[in-house]
Order: sequence, then C-alpha cells, then structure tokens
Amino acid sequence: MISNFFVLSPRGDTIIAKQYRTHGDIGAHERSHTEAFFRKVKFWDDMSQSVPGGYASIETNAETPQSSQRGVESSNASLGDAPPVFIMPDGLSYLHVKRNGLIFGCSTDRNVSPSTVIEILSKIAKVFKDYCGTLSEEAIRKNFILLYELLDEMIDYGYPQVTQTENLKAFVYNEPIVVAQVSNTGNMINPKTASANSVHKPVISSVNADGRKNSLNSNQKNEIFVDILERLNVVFSNNGYVLNSTIDGCIQMKSYLAGNPELRLALNEDLVVGKNSGATYGSVVLDDVNFNDCVNLSEFENTRTLSFVPPDGEFVVLNYRMTGEFKTPFRIFPSVEEVAPDKLEISVLVRAEMPAEHFGANVTVEIPLPKCTSSASCSLLSSISGHNTAEFVSREGKILWTIKKFPGMTEQTMRAKVNLNQSCTSQVRREIGPINMSFEIPMYNVSNLQVRYLRIAEAMPGYTPYRW
Repeated sequence: MISNFFVLSPRGDTIIAKQYRTHGDIGAHERSHTEAFFRKVKFWDDMSQSVPGGYASIETNAETPQSSQRGVESSNASLGDAPPVFIMPDGLSYLHVKRNGLIFGCSTDRNVSPSTVIEILSKIAKVFKDYCGTLSEEAIRKNFILLYELLDEMIDYGYPQVTQTENLKAFVYNEPIVVAQVSNTGNMINPKTASANSVHKPVISSVNADGRKNSLNSNQKNEIFVDILERLNVVFSNNGYVLNSTIDGCIQMKSYLAGNPELRLALNEDLVVGKNSGATYGSVVLDDVNFNDCVNLSEFENTRTLSFVPPDGEFVVLNYRMTGEFKTPFRIFPSVEEVAPDKLEISVLVRAEMPAEHFGANVTVEIPLPKCTSSASCSLLSSISGHNTAEFVSREGKILWTIKKFPGMTEQTMRAKVNLNQSCTSQVRREIGPINMSFEIPMYNVSNLQVRYLRIAEAMPGYTPYRW
C-alpha cells in the first residue's frame, strides 16, 4: 500500500522515517527525496504554473471545555497550499497531512485510495499525540523509540494493522517522556476552563524530564474532557450581507477513565436532524450527522441520548453539518476610495455581534493589496486597550491587523493609505482582497447545539463524578 513513511519538522528536517518497500536503489525517505518533497510543499504556489482562484469567505473556529468555536473568516485561506496528493518526478505519489506545523507524509507506487491513506496518516498523528501527550517536534524527538515501536505495530509491510489507541497498549513497552506544552491563549484568558485539545497527558504511564516515573494508577484522576468545536464558512458581499453560510462541527472528547464505564450523553431535546423533518421555531436543525462506531443510537430517536464506552485518548463522538441562516459572530464592512490616480484609501470596519460577555481572541485580519503597491501606512480607530496593531507586510503584499482580545458588541476600524507604482485601474482594484479573518471564541457556539448532561450509565465503585 505505502512504500515509505516520514515526519518532517516545520524546517523540513526528517524526524521520523521508515521504509516498507524499496524501489531500485532509492528510498523515498532518503534525505534528497524528503528535501525535494518539502520544497514542493513549501513553495507550491511558486512552482505551480496555474493557481485556482480564491473566494471570499469566513470561517469560524473556537475552543472551550464544553463549547468551543474557532474562527477563520477566510477568503483566500489556502490559495498557495499544496494539495494533499501529488506526483513527484521520481514517479511516486506523495500524500501528506499537516498537524501542529509537522508534516506526516508517505509515498507509494501503487494505485491506492487517497482518502484511505490520508485517514491512515491522520490516525498515526492521533496515536502519536495520545501516547506522547502533545504533538510537537520536541515531543517526537524525545519519544522516537516509542513512536518507532508504535509504527511497527500499526503498519506492516505498508498495510495498516492496529490503529486504535486502546488496542495498542498491549504491545507497547516503552514509556513516553512528557514534554512541557506551551500554554495556549484560551487557558491564559480563562484559566478556569481547559479544552480537550489543551490536555497534554499521555494515555499510559510516563516519565518526566527528570526521569521520574508518573504512574497513571497512582496520581491521575479519572477524567473526561468534552468540546463542542465548530468551524464556520461564510461568504459576505462587499456591503456586509451574508451570501452563503455553513457550520461544520463536532463533539470531541478525551478520556482518561479507568474501567471502561458506559457513558450517557444527552443533547438538545428539540434537536432535529434533516431540514425537511418538521422542525419547530427555535429548534436546532442539523442537515446531517454521523456518529463514532462506539455510539449506541437505540435511544437517540426518542430522547436524543447517546450511550457509549469511550475509547482511550482523543476521539470524536459525532460530526454534524448545518446550513442556512444563523447570526455570524463578526461582520466585515470594507470600503475602497481612490483619492489620487496612484493613491488609495482603504477602510475596514469589523463589528463583533456576539453577546458582550464573550470575546474574540487572537483575531487577525489579512487584507491583500495590489501587486503594484509601493508602500502603505495604517492607522487604527480603537476603543479597546491592549495589543492592537496593523502593519503592511511588503514581502507578502498584504496588511496584517492583529487584535489580542475583541470584546463582543464592539467594533474596530482600520484605515490604510496605499501608494501605487502606477495609476489605479479596474484591474488593480480587483487585486484588493478578499479579506481573510481568523479568531477563536471560547465558550461560544453558533449552532446552539448543547450537551445537557454527561453521566456514567451505572454506578461503579470508585467513581464519584462531578463537574469542575
């Protein structure tokens, strides 16, 4: 199925490499081939002859322990990104996924299903994270013996064998070395909550940096973390009206429970699956839903309750998709004025329409400028204190506006004076934008999907569940 597997750092260094089949005297994991692959991925936009056109959009993304929503109001988000599958001059097909800046890739000379191989790579990344506690270059370098052991069990002669975290425990004898994780913004702003993504504990006993052993049985609580993660994709017109909008969401969990207890998870009682299913006013309507294999749906139709035995590590209980009208957390109102034949004045107003008790964190707004731009100066009309900057990045030809914390029910305005090397024409004006905005909104989700409760189905000795 696959011939070679490798993990590359953000700089292109080969951290993990394993060869399953040989092709003559060359292995795709050798340095020259991984370097060529990395250059192809890194500089895809420059190496490609044609690039597909972009579109104006918004995406939303955020994080929280029970409700999370991340945002990326994006227009042209992945214009220059390499596709996950392509053929290199050596005649092999290369497939890859990106996780936390790392590239998990493989090559093959067979006619394989790309979606199957990408799912295998995603599974490998997930298992690495479960066993290391966090997925980073340092964690992989310190635990490469453990990870090679996992690879030997997961893939045999290029074919997947065991890919479930809990099933691999019986075959793994090395212990992970815990690496300190850099604190994220969600925890920094709201330290009382912790999302499943922010839990960086291995699923097996580990040793710390001093070599002392941390046993799961002795000092680890029986915990399970729940996230509702949503990504919004919204297309705006130039006057701020929503043209198209979708939500792709999931309920994600990370389990550290001993004894494999059965859990019951209840969703909104008025939840409706399917647009043509007779929804009433105010009910949550999802277009479609798919569930994890471990979920028992016998009570879902009547009580909207799921029962399941959670597997070890991080897993998705269900994925859902929602289209139609909903209130977007941000709106963007741009305007472009020609003040001279070679000068433009751009004004961008961003309005936060979520409730005042919520806020957008790590907000960045990118405004692409025409290729003939020689210089640009930015000024901010801000009513909030804190980190709020805007600058022209000449190398990338765009204005980058960053806001550390954007409170709800407020608005921010940025104005830019742009100098051009030539007269402004209609073609030059078309090179402005689309605007790309990314953000996180803790403790907020747009779809109104809620977890009513999460309980242990039957009383078990040693378990006294509580919410903290």
